[in-house]
Amino acid sequence: MIANFVEQDSISNQRLSSLDFFRGAIMVLLMLEGARFYDHLSEIWPDNFLLGQFFHHPWNGLYFWDLIQPAFMFIAGTSMAYSVVRQQQAGVTWQQSFSKMLKRCGWLFFWGVLNYAVRGDHLSFELWNVLTQLSFTLLVAFLIFDWSITKQLVLSLVLLLVTELLYRYAHIPGFDQPFTNKHNFGSFMDLILMGQMNSDGWVAINCLPTAAHTIWGAVVGKLLMSSRANDTKIKYLLGFGLLSLLAGYALGWLGIPIIKRISTSSFVLASGGWSLLLLAFFFWWIDIRKHARYITFFSVVGINSIFIYLFFEIVGARWFNEYVFTIVTGITGWLPWPHAWLLVVGSCVVFGLEWWLCWFLYQKKIFFKL
Repeated sequence: MIANFVEQDSISNQRLSSLDFFRGAIMVLLMLEGARFYDHLSEIWPDNFLLGQFFHHPWNGLYFWDLIQPAFMFIAGTSMAYSVVRQQQAGVTWQQSFSKMLKRCGWLFFWGVLNYAVRGDHLSFELWNVLTQLSFTLLVAFLIFDWSITKQLVLSLVLLLVTELLYRYAHIPGFDQPFTNKHNFGSFMDLILMGQMNSDGWVAINCLPTAAHTIWGAVVGKLLMSSRANDTKIKYLLGFGLLSLLAGYALGWLGIPIIKRISTSSFVLASGGWSLLLLAFFFWWIDIRKHARYITFFSVVGINSIFIYLFFEIVGARWFNEYVFTIVTGITGWLPWPHAWLLVVGSCVVFGLEWWLCWFLYQKKIFFKL
């Protein structure tokens, strides 16, 4: 049954407003981070529990912010499914689609490396960026896109199992502590691939387990395009979302800690479950209940997601932010406000200008795609 619950149905080419909103909401949150909005608020309200959810957990645990990257990888898979099906309907051959995907993944890898290529006065080769990770996970999801649903899900779980075995049984001296920062298999591979380790514990081979997120997203894309009733689609999303969520937390309880920085299997399952449940809610609220009044604010950002991500990561972080902060604090410096509040205002101005840029591109129908 599960192997054919999508393939047996005719495929609809309908665009999902909920998917555009989901992608846009993620990008809005990332834009605020890029504008240092959360950092500046944390200077005003240190140790605030709700504000703390907008930062990564230091190691073993799960904060809201730890769900952003998995959700991004997940909906990238869903968007890929829509793109591939449209190409198939247009008569594009598999070889042509593969060539397009290979080119896209190559550009993602290039921009991901370029993003952190300059470190002070020297160059650095780093593979921790989400774009470099996505260049791998999208290619894997594409290559198995025509497999049965069962085979795709099995492969995603195999990737989790292989990663788990590598961490536990590689037994490399100095890197034989699977869940310890800088002493695990992922850190060893970073030395092999890049000659360095990340001080915060991120590892490049996260692309292996997080490929599951993109595979699951592609499977969900098939489901949403199928002619199944919307109620049935919601049931599948909720059912698999809850199953994945419970499995992730159960593994955490059984001894596999939920660690985003090395993407343990418990983390991948738990965060994947949250992604499924969020998409289920957005699909029900926006596409079924038709509550789409304010989604344009988010959609104009999501539709140019790669462009605005590179803008605030490269241009914003290296020049634009500080330029705007200097102007804002210079103009508002006479106000009897603490300096931290002026920086919050500066962050809001940075965000507003970046959103306006997305709106301008949207109005001019200029869309950047890799």
